[in-house]
Amino acid sequence: MHSPLPPSDTAPNFDPCDLYRDCTLCPRMCHANRYVRTGICGCGPEIRAARAALHFWEEPCISGQDGSGAVFFSGCTLKCCYCQNYPISRGEVGKAISQERLEEIFLELQDQGARNIDLITATQFLPSILPVLEKVRPKLHIPIVYNCGGYERVETLRMLEGYVDVYLPDLKYFSSDKAKKYSGAPDYFQHASAAVEEMIRQTEKPVFDENGILVRGTLIRHMVLPGQKEDSIRLLGWMAENLPKGGFLLSLLSQYTPFFKAAEHPQINRRLTSYEYGKVLDAALELGLDTGYMQERSSAREEYTPPFDLEGL
Repeated sequence: MHSPLPPSDTAPNFDPCDLYRDCTLCPRMCHANRYVRTGICGCGPEIRAARAALHFWEEPCISGQDGSGAVFFSGCTLKCCYCQNYPISRGEVGKAISQERLEEIFLELQDQGARNIDLITATQFLPSILPVLEKVRPKLHIPIVYNCGGYERVETLRMLEGYVDVYLPDLKYFSSDKAKKYSGAPDYFQHASAAVEEMIRQTEKPVFDENGILVRGTLIRHMVLPGQKEDSIRLLGWMAENLPKGGFLLSLLSQYTPFFKAAEHPQINRRLTSYEYGKVLDAALELGLDTGYMQERSSAREEYTPPFDLEGL
């Protein structure tokens, strides 16, 4: 296991948390001194989380029957108007936890029978989390899952190489106009497409254990939005043309539910129809993207969003 930060040409007494003083962890590159003010992610230098518990609503190869050990971190680098986790993504809910406590949480989840440690929107705290992973990995016997919105810098992802076993990114949009309108990130595809290529490079072909749990690999999620099936199909076309066949899994989601500020955008202020999802699913199959998961429309239910009640912290 290699050491995390710093690179070999950096002073040996370098503190990874110094990266918070001029933050460039995500594509926003806001350069905030997070010891003085929060970054665009809404976070300062302290690790904040809203829940740490067994989670049963990821894909079957992630949750299994025993659940993933999900740690929901506060804050987010995206500004999705339909965010299902908006109480924590906007930084409104969360509790500060120390690195020592985070290590304990990982081990407690393992003791509870978690199939993996599922780090959900963790990018904004990576300088604090990487040393914890370095310290705890000899005690962990389950994979580390990095669950994110896909809006990542390749340079930041390279700090995770050797620490993350499974990447679970979203790939949300092909169109920069739609990415700007719905997530405030016109450069989303530019960064997310490069990010998933880096994730696949790190993890290589998917590997499963004897129980069908993904222990290494990349599973790309795409949630079909109402009225946006053409953008979804263009995105699938890019995946088929540019990503290695058999090098990743695809999870095509139909669970969209209008949350948060979706009402400000009439085009997406409704549920997805069976016709829309079916057209996108047909396109995926025609493109040869047939390794992964589809989802029933009945999955579009609010109970799939857990209570952010600080459980397990």
